Amino acid sequence: MPNYFTDNPDIKFNLDRLDMKALADIVEGDYSNAKEHDFAPADGAEAAQNYLDILEVVGDICAGPIFERAQQIDEEGHICENGEVKMNPLVLENLDDFKEMNLMGISLPYEYGGLNMPQTVKLAIIEMVSRADASLMTMVGLQDIAETIEDFGSELQKEKYIPELAAGEATGAMVLTEPDYGSDLQSVKTVATPPEDGDINGVWRINGTKRFITNGNGTTLLVLARSEQGTSDGRGLSMFVCQKDETIYIDRIEEKLGIHGSPTCEMTFNNTPAYLVGKRKFGLIKYIMALMNGARIAVAAQALGIAEAAYVLAKEYAETRIQFDKPIIAIPAVYKMLAEMRLNIEAGRLLLYETGLVVDKLKANHKNPDADRAETKYLERLAAVLTPFSKYFNAEMANQTAYNGIQVMGGNGYMKDYNMERYYRDARITNIYEGTSQLQVVAAIGGILSGVLDKEFIKFAEQSFSADLTNFVENIKIMVADFDNAVVHVREQKDHEYVEYISETIVKMGIDIYIATLFIDGAQKDERKAKLAEIWINQAAIGIKENAEFVLSGDRNIVDNHSDIIV
Repeated sequence: MPNYFTDNPDIKFNLDRLDMKALADIVEGDYSNAKEHDFAPADGAEAAQNYLDILEVVGDICAGPIFERAQQIDEEGHICENGEVKMNPLVLENLDDFKEMNLMGISLPYEYGGLNMPQTVKLAIIEMVSRADASLMTMVGLQDIAETIEDFGSELQKEKYIPELAAGEATGAMVLTEPDYGSDLQSVKTVATPPEDGDINGVWRINGTKRFITNGNGTTLLVLARSEQGTSDGRGLSMFVCQKDETIYIDRIEEKLGIHGSPTCEMTFNNTPAYLVGKRKFGLIKYIMALMNGARIAVAAQALGIAEAAYVLAKEYAETRIQFDKPIIAIPAVYKMLAEMRLNIEAGRLLLYETGLVVDKLKANHKNPDADRAETKYLERLAAVLTPFSKYFNAEMANQTAYNGIQVMGGNGYMKDYNMERYYRDARITNIYEGTSQLQVVAAIGGILSGVLDKEFIKFAEQSFSADLTNFVENIKIMVADFDNAVVHVREQKDHEYVEYISETIVKMGIDIYIATLFIDGAQKDERKAKLAEIWINQAAIGIKENAEFVLSGDRNIVDNHSDIIV
């Protein structure tokens, strides 16, 4: 029987690289939860074994019934009638499977019925779910709705909403975008009217239309709405929680290119009762950004899962497809594509799981009143860079991997007889929703220019490495120097338009170098990873040098002439 955990040893390698006992220490603290909650581990060893057991169970169900239902779900989708979504019964079976395994509250606290697992382990689960059916991830993987309520909601809101979400009795949705405002969230028009008696903790009323809402038929909704009359920017927005009722009308399910198993809705709020979460006017600038950061690493894991699925299918096809009296995997043009696919997938996994570790540390610090404030501040800044790094790299990588997967399979890859065309369609959304790749660049560049990565690269340079890795480490140090020179040049620019133009080049350089440092860490633990590290570093060194030269040249041709080029 296939199993998406045991048949992909790179997942366990990455968790072992980060040390699952150490992950458990971060989220469990002194393990005192074991005294009050049946599922809480008594120590790090027990916690690590729990993680492995759960991952194997998830790997089994994902490779079995979840995968087996995926193609039919993709073909059938869902139905919208009379303002309601009728869910595909196979999707409901998938949700029931996860509900029965108590996996709808993977990372939620024990006191609300969750499993209190590290974000890093949750990312591994999301990856496997997405490998089987990327659309299911939007329902079982995006538990950030409940986490956001835990972080910012009142005690009453926590007790009311989180247990239902953790138990799978309720489903959630982030209700942010509008027909005219997708990425431009600060301009949303949906209105939240305060209670007549002035008690802001009472019942507000929401009116407006939202579009492109993933799982918009969910029962617990976090809504971004304008609470301050007369405002037109992000400072007038607040976050609200409400439940699906007769005042919310689903206008339609969007006809999408991919992830057909996830109902993406246009919906209208008609005087819908809702409650303020946290403080007024903090909706976008604090709460929604925190919510989206969690969603972004989940989408990065979704993209990684799609890429893994595409690679495995392409490799299996190449091993059995005979052309010119030999399997096509023996043809250099084909094995080159497969090798690049595998290298980039493992690079993306290193980056994503490392990001998960940083997020786990940050969440633990936020919950610990005695945490070092300087450390917390640094983790916040680092997470704010690594999160868009992970989404940018994995989303772009998944699209390229699915593209190459079709190329490996030729005409068969283009046909619905195989799942590759579904992977290709499903991958496309990952660099669009929860912030396009271009917005991930915007999110990351500020941290880079302020020097967030400097400390990471200095820590790397101060480590001791085995002699066989010395040349690789020296190459990385050269890359860091080129990167630093490019960053200094961009910092000195006064032209904001030019800085925006060159930002993606800088972000790509930062990602490639950071991944190189992670490959070196992996190379110290695994001989195969050392071979991958050599390939990655040799290729990255060439790209970094070329990009640094381009940045330092100050080339502005496209900035100055784009209006003449775009005709």
